[in-house]
Amino acid sequence: MRLILIRHGQTPSNVEHFLDTAVPGPGLTELGLEQAASLPEALGHEPIDGIFASNLVRTQLTAAPLAAALGLPVDIRDGLREISAGELEMRNDRDAIIAYLKTVYSWVSGDTAVRMPGGPDGAATLGRFDAVIEELAAAGLKSPALFSHGAIIRAWATARAANVGADFIVDNGLSNTGVAVLEAEDLPGGGLGPWQLLTWMGEAVGGGDLRDYGSDGPAADDVTL
Repeated sequence: MRLILIRHGQTPSNVEHFLDTAVPGPGLTELGLEQAASLPEALGHEPIDGIFASNLVRTQLTAAPLAAALGLPVDIRDGLREISAGELEMRNDRDAIIAYLKTVYSWVSGDTAVRMPGGPDGAATLGRFDAVIEELAAAGLKSPALFSHGAIIRAWATARAANVGADFIVDNGLSNTGVAVLEAEDLPGGGLGPWQLLTWMGEAVGGGDLRDYGSDGPAADDVTL
C-alpha cells in the first residue's frame, strides 16, 4: 500500500500562527487556493485510487482540484483531522506553540499517555488516524491520497515509519501542501508490514513561488524543543 499524505493549503490562521484545530475551521487564502490548484500537475504521476480529506473545510478545499482532475469524489474521514490543541486553541504565543509541539514530541517518542493540555492523549490521536488507514487497506485501496494537517501528518509519519526516529519531527517541518509518501508491503496472511517513509517534500508542491516563508502556521515549525 502506498500512502500520499498531503497537508492543506495556507489558511488565514496559518498566516497569524494560530493553533486553530477545531471543526470546521477556516477556508484557504488566495495563496492557499493557488497551492491547491497546483496539486493535479504535481501529483499527476501517482496512481491515485481514492481521495480522502478530514472534516475540516481547509482539507476539503485543498483536495477539490485534484479530485476534479481525476474524476474522484472527496470522501470525508474525521480521523484525519488535526491534533486538537485543547485549551491552547486559538493561541499564537510561543509558549503555547512550544507546549503543543512538546506534547506531540512526547507521543512520537513513545509516551502516548501524555495528554495535550485540556485535550486528548497520543494513543487516541494516533489511533484514529490508524483506523482510517486500516479501513482503506481493508477496502483494497493501493494508493490513496489523504488530505490532512501539518501536526498529525508529522506525528503519524514519524511514529509509524520504521526508518525514521523521533527527532525526525523536530528536524523536518511540513509547509502548506507539503507531501509525504509512505509504503508498506501487503503481508501474505493479510495486513500490512512496517511503514517506510519514502519521500518527505516539506515545501509547497508548486515550488518556491507558492511558499510564503513564515506563514505556514505552527504545525510547520521545526523549533528547538
